[in-house]
Amino acid sequence: MIRYALSCAHDHLFEAWFDSSTAYDDQAARGLVECPVCGSRTVSKQIMAPAVAGTRRTAVAPADPAKMRAMMMQAAHEVRAHVEANFDYVGDTFAREARDIHEGRGEKREIYGEATPAEVKALKADGVPCAALPPPPPDPAKLN
Repeated sequence: MIRYALSCAHDHLFEAWFDSSTAYDDQAARGLVECPVCGSRTVSKQIMAPAVAGTRRTAVAPADPAKMRAMMMQAAHEVRAHVEANFDYVGDTFAREARDIHEGRGEKREIYGEATPAEVKALKADGVPCAALPPPPPDPAKLN
């Protein structure tokens, strides 16, 4: 069996398996190979790397959990800092403000604030985009 990366005349990319390269050539010549997206029968092979069995695996060093945690904490801190610096804080009126903006009754702007779990669930159910902010970073003086 051989797998080919294919594309049609409309640049849709897809893959297909054939018994051999001559089986592909035969089926393509008879118009039997078609794009699963648009049905075009003008199909051509794309360049792809061959799958080679029996190659050696290179050892990948295991990730350092402490380093990964520090990296994630830094990323979360940067996200929160960006939101706090660039979005309007609306406090506990977040759910109402977000809904008003979404429905066109409020000024279009980026906001953040507090909402109860029930308010967040209702916003998401109504298609209002919202997400929780990462928590503020812990105070180093209060860590173990």
